[in-house]
Amino acid sequence: MGILVDDTTRVVVQGITGKEGSFHAKGCKDYGTKVVAGVTPGKGGQEQEGVPVFDSVTEAVDKEGANTSLIFVPPPFAADAILEAADAGIGLVVCITEGIPVRDMIPVYHHLKKKSVNLIGPNCPGVITPGKAKVGIMPGFIHLPGSIGLISRSGTLTYEAVKQLTDLELGQSTCIGIGGDPIIGLRFADLLELFAADDQTKAVVLIGEIGGTAEEEAAQHIIDSKYPKPVIGFVAGKTAPPGRRMGHAGAIVSGGKGTADEKQKVMEKAGMAVCPSPDAIGKTVQEALASAG
Repeated sequence: MGILVDDTTRVVVQGITGKEGSFHAKGCKDYGTKVVAGVTPGKGGQEQEGVPVFDSVTEAVDKEGANTSLIFVPPPFAADAILEAADAGIGLVVCITEGIPVRDMIPVYHHLKKKSVNLIGPNCPGVITPGKAKVGIMPGFIHLPGSIGLISRSGTLTYEAVKQLTDLELGQSTCIGIGGDPIIGLRFADLLELFAADDQTKAVVLIGEIGGTAEEEAAQHIIDSKYPKPVIGFVAGKTAPPGRRMGHAGAIVSGGKGTADEKQKVMEKAGMAVCPSPDAIGKTVQEALASAG
């Protein structure tokens, strides 16, 4: 079953006529995802990669039944693109765009909450339910359908973890890269809740980074909800110097808070199996499943 995307997902790609939008729209379509429309204002009536292009998301929803948006719009216009998708009735927005100003995302975050629209990202690789739908930029061929859910702030480590799981024949239910910006849509705790209700998912891998409080919130959610499934965690950035941004805008240790050691301690306190290093993610999942019976 998985979460967020499946074979009923109908994708509109905002920014489909750009280089990145066109390339990844084709990749999603080749994977088997129903990419039903593209949007670039002023280019309605054209086709891109065999997909009809419209001037607005509203047209894509009305004419092609789009229910999910994949955004490749440049940073100055991406926040407005998210709002347009939400106001057009899109239920899931996946924003790949990197470099959106934080002040642009603040009103977007609150607007989406009022509309009950799910946002993944920005600055993320997207979402994939293996064998069903790929909505993003991840390499589909490394994924294997199965029962392990995966949530990650790091795009590269998402791929590393998935490859390890697949090599051990531990397939994935759904994999989500939530992005590493300070203001994002769905967070670890939100997605843990969705995975808890998913019958296909038997365990969840949570890959965090230094900075912010998302991992601590997830750990508290696991404790408060008496989480019913094994959760395996890893935190990247153990050797990162305080005060220096590492990769993502949100990956920064400030005032001694948000360190990898602190996050690992709260994960362990919540009963998570914490990986000692990135190359041990697959093995740790395997061991956690064996312990759970």
